[in-house]
Amino acid sequence: MSGGDIAGLIAAAAFVLLVGMLAVPLLKLGGVLDEARTAVRAVTEHTLPVIDEAAGLVASSNTQVARVDTIATSAAEVSQDVAALTALFSATVGRPLLKLAAFSAGVRRAFGRAR
Repeated sequence: MSGGDIAGLIAAAAFVLLVGMLAVPLLKLGGVLDEARTAVRAVTEHTLPVIDEAAGLVASSNTQVARVDTIATSAAEVSQDVAALTALFSATVGRPLLKLAAFSAGVRRAFGRAR
């Protein structure tokens, strides 16, 4: 064996050792990527039902908001109707009653002075 052959054997052994040393981190990286894939799958499995539930909650909330809007509209209409009835009552009954009360007060005062 010549010096070149020995140098070639040493270089080949160093190359094998280098490949072996690089294989360990690559295997560990493969394990890390497998764990990351498993974690992403678990997060996806847990997240999708939550998103579906949130969509249902939003739909239910929209229904409730529509009901509240209907109630608020009805309340506003009732409030307007009550205001109109109050104005009508005041115009038809209230003013004559005030006039009658004023007249009766005047009559009492007149009889009080006459005595």
